[in-house]
Amino acid sequence: MNIRDIMSSRVQLMDPNTTIREAAKRLRDEDVGALPLGKDDQLTGMITDRDIAVRGVAGDKDPDTSIADEIKSEKIYYCFEDEEAQRAADVMSEHQVRRLPILDRDKRLVGVVSLADLTKAGVADKALVGVSQERTTARV
Repeated sequence: MNIRDIMSSRVQLMDPNTTIREAAKRLRDEDVGALPLGKDDQLTGMITDRDIAVRGVAGDKDPDTSIADEIKSEKIYYCFEDEEAQRAADVMSEHQVRRLPILDRDKRLVGVVSLADLTKAGVADKALVGVSQERTTARV
């Protein structure tokens, strides 16, 4: 089964210059834990609820003047839409991420895969084990 068959394609990039407060509101309103950042379908990063809590609030960032780009997750892990769903599970497990941006071969954002999507596809076992493992290094 290809990733495109299980991914959510209802995804929009958030401008990296969006304030932390607006990013938090969007996470709340969309009931999601992560948002892709970028422009013109080009992914430049991800911001998570954890980024807002740890780098934003605990980092004493002003939520009305600090922007999402300042606190985004440093590395972007992704898969391509034409890869097998198991590949997404492997990447999520290896890097302990719960949501994975999906790109087309022109590297434009076309969707997101979550652990729930992998569960429905029957390939979540390895991802769940990897994501659930205790981290060996602090991840901030």
